[in-house]
Amino acid sequence: MGASSGIGLEVARLLRQKGWTVGVAARRVERLAEFQHTAQIDVNKAEAGGQLLALIQQLGGLDLYVHASGIGHQNPSLQEDIELQTVETNGLGFTRLVGTVFRYMAEHDGGHIAVISSIAGTKGLGPAPSYSASKAFQNTYIQALEQLANDRKLGIRFTDLRPGFVNTDLLNDGRHYPMLLDKRDVAHDIVESIGHHRHVRVIDWRWRLVTWLWRRIPRFVWRRLPLTSPLS
Repeated sequence: MGASSGIGLEVARLLRQKGWTVGVAARRVERLAEFQHTAQIDVNKAEAGGQLLALIQQLGGLDLYVHASGIGHQNPSLQEDIELQTVETNGLGFTRLVGTVFRYMAEHDGGHIAVISSIAGTKGLGPAPSYSASKAFQNTYIQALEQLANDRKLGIRFTDLRPGFVNTDLLNDGRHYPMLLDKRDVAHDIVESIGHHRHVRVIDWRWRLVTWLWRRIPRFVWRRLPLTSPLS
């Protein structure tokens, strides 16, 4: 889901190379012509869940679901439409599609749900309030579903993938982003992490170190950090 560009597209290509039967979905289906099984799905539409189930039926079932759909912007002026669109896509749209897959797998002998969230969910980032908050929501939601699946013995595995800044269209806004990652390298890490059934994976080692440090900064220090860092 969200395979028309960036990380999602690269992951879909890698899985296909490894012999998977891949179904891809996005709002912009014209970019999916290289794939056999495609669907035009907007995660923010009420009918998105049903459209996803139709794609799953076309594929003959589902073993792995990768959710790569998401938006994010720096918005220090708190422009309302940006905040609301981000929450709608990363919160409501995410819940709609992941929930659809969870219910499907609960009725069909389990599977694997992998979501591409972000290191932005580690702390509340002043330059990107709704983005960091919605990514923290995704982190917590997947953790909760993992506990729920285990309690119900559903056989559903989960992988929460948290890349740092990746060189994709999402960050093509003229701003400087530190430690920018190559989307193909990130895709390879994602596919490997899924194959190893990792529960949480921060990509790459530099961002693992950064997020480790972020978690140890006291709240009274964090809220006084200058907004030129870490998103300048």
